[in-house]
Amino acid sequence: MMSTLSIQDLHSDYRGVTVLSGLSLTLAQGEIVALLGPSGCGKTTLLRSIAGLQGISRGSVAISGQLVNDASSGVFTAPEKRGIGMIFQDYALFPHLSVADNILFGVKGLNAKERAARLDDMLALVKLPGLAKRYPHELSGGQQQRVSIARALAYEPQLLLLDEPFSNIDAQVRRALMLEIRAILKARNVSAVFVTHSKDEAFAFADTLALFEDGRIVQHGIPETLYQRPKTAYVADFLGASNYLAVTATPLDAGYRIESAIGSYPFAGLTEAPSRGRWLLRPEHLLLEEDAGGEGIILERRFLGNGCHYLVQLGEQVLDIHSHLGHLGCGARVRVTADVDEPVLFA
Repeated sequence: MMSTLSIQDLHSDYRGVTVLSGLSLTLAQGEIVALLGPSGCGKTTLLRSIAGLQGISRGSVAISGQLVNDASSGVFTAPEKRGIGMIFQDYALFPHLSVADNILFGVKGLNAKERAARLDDMLALVKLPGLAKRYPHELSGGQQQRVSIARALAYEPQLLLLDEPFSNIDAQVRRALMLEIRAILKARNVSAVFVTHSKDEAFAFADTLALFEDGRIVQHGIPETLYQRPKTAYVADFLGASNYLAVTATPLDAGYRIESAIGSYPFAGLTEAPSRGRWLLRPEHLLLEEDAGGEGIILERRFLGNGCHYLVQLGEQVLDIHSHLGHLGCGARVRVTADVDEPVLFA
């Protein structure tokens, strides 16, 4: 399968400060990747480098097999010739132009009949039929972002870049809009690079995640892998609540036995383990059982709808646990056990 985007060993500096360092990323046709990480980690700089709006000091960028930027050879393709669509968090619509004129702004080479057909197609695609003559100030935030999507897709780009496009959308309609736009991109087989600092947005919208730390991608893959098999504690903590238990590991004939504050656990499929380390346990990996002789004590209970969130004191440690048990009150003693197929251990 041909890659829509190929980035190799990319470096970018800004005012003498290294922003991106040795970054590589490949995007398949029709794939949506989320660039995820805290503010200032380099996500938007990478997006701008792909678009040709940010210089690179080393490395290369290729779109659909065509080299558009290469620091070593001096190749540089102007942003408007890269076949890229961009969607911004502030919509970036022209206030003095109608919806129709905004959508068709970048469309060239079509006659009047073809332009009208393209407009109707785009309005139907983003579910805004009948609004062609309105102006941006007459639309809701969600409608304005749909117009922005239609404008970006109207000239049929090879690649779509989205810079935190949902941050200004009301929370009540944000998820529905994300799923709508994702469906549109999938229906058109459009590849997309999506910048966000929200793991929830990334999980809902993207096929793969590229998690950033200080200008580097520290882990890239499907959301399930990054969440369930993080390579570092940084990745684990960014993607969800984490509990860490001190453990010792001893080899067995097959696998290892893990000794921890919540018991002893043999894992036959474990091929390597540090003799001493930390065991990552997500809140849903820990099970509670009411036990008058248990070493855990409920400190806090919060109802979640499909269960409860508990804070449990276990020795000197406080554990974050999600449980289907809803009757446990503060002060109750409990036994804590783990339910995992294979442990994630950090040295």
